[in-house]
Amino acid sequence: MSATRTAPVRPPKPAPAAGAPAPLRLLTFSTLYPSPARPHHGVFVENRLRHLLAGGEARAEVLAPVPWFPGRGRSVPACETRHGITVHHPRFLAPPGLGMYTAPLAVLAAARRVLRRLWAEGARFDAIDAHYLYPDGVAAIRLGREFGLPVVITARGSDTSQLPRYALPRRLIQEAMREAAALIAVSEGLKGGLVELGAPPEKVTVLRNGVDLHAFRPAVARIPSAMPTLLTIGHLIPRKGHDLVIGALPALPGHQLVVVGEGPERAALEGLARRLGVADRVRFAGLQAHEDLPRFYNAADVMILASSREGWANVLLEAMACGTPVIASPAWGSREAVAAPEAGMVLDETTPDTIATAVRALLAAPPSRAATRAYAERFGWDATTAGQIALFRRVLA
Repeated sequence: MSATRTAPVRPPKPAPAAGAPAPLRLLTFSTLYPSPARPHHGVFVENRLRHLLAGGEARAEVLAPVPWFPGRGRSVPACETRHGITVHHPRFLAPPGLGMYTAPLAVLAAARRVLRRLWAEGARFDAIDAHYLYPDGVAAIRLGREFGLPVVITARGSDTSQLPRYALPRRLIQEAMREAAALIAVSEGLKGGLVELGAPPEKVTVLRNGVDLHAFRPAVARIPSAMPTLLTIGHLIPRKGHDLVIGALPALPGHQLVVVGEGPERAALEGLARRLGVADRVRFAGLQAHEDLPRFYNAADVMILASSREGWANVLLEAMACGTPVIASPAWGSREAVAAPEAGMVLDETTPDTIATAVRALLAAPPSRAATRAYAERFGWDATTAGQIALFRRVLA
């Protein structure tokens, strides 16, 4: 078994006193979960679970199927321990180009094998805590039918905004929403998307993501850079909008940009920086461990999120917790996370020109880093953890 390190979480609380409700026994189920092959994949699912378990009112094992096809991908252990949590990684067949259509049944088959084994060994669960509507939620509903377990599904973003554009995923997503015991949305905007897909409003609970205020905090001694530093963080893919931020630099002479992340668009983004004549002011820092991100937030004067789609962007809270104001696209969750001047600004439209204008305006009269940190402190994990406990107990009642 292997273990990994990341931002600290409060130690588990003592066992409940006599007469207190027994801890919830959850099976957390999602293909969006870190593994040795993809240590940053779905870290937001892991973080929410870790904070939930730290309260002592729930226990969990994780069933995190990983895609596999001959000759592709790195090997992943069948079982590992991450931060004291047992994580099972059954492999499911993911043929290139066909995964959207084969994934629900393939994920179900892989998960079923593990859950049957666990059941035979005496493991018992009260509910399935599923993340992402498709294929995860669809497969979780069928597991729930077979094992007599209620299923709570958390929607995350593109599973609500993008995948339902395709006929088969849309039909299966709607079926899963009907059968789920409850649905969780990470923002009010995302709840609206679920309702548009047919989810009854009363079935959807909004439980936003939180930020670890101990791991993400202002630096004790911050040394300003010679020129204002902009920061953008995320997978280097088109929908993250890194090209728009690079495109703003010609209108921002004397500013530099740090891009944190890796992905298939890196060569194209480097080429764009060269064509625009700003390559000497753009630094590609590559993929960074989650626990190393605070030093990037603290070094930046502004963090920019230019994504076209998000459910709730954790990078906004992480930046603000470090005292760094943000400029955000109008994606779902942005206006809920950035709701005061000390937090930063939300764009009405995301273009190079609007980004450049916002950077100039924000840096002309920046909030104090202490004020930005104070704003972020209202977004700790405690309320989300309490909301999860209440929701699962309501479902089980």
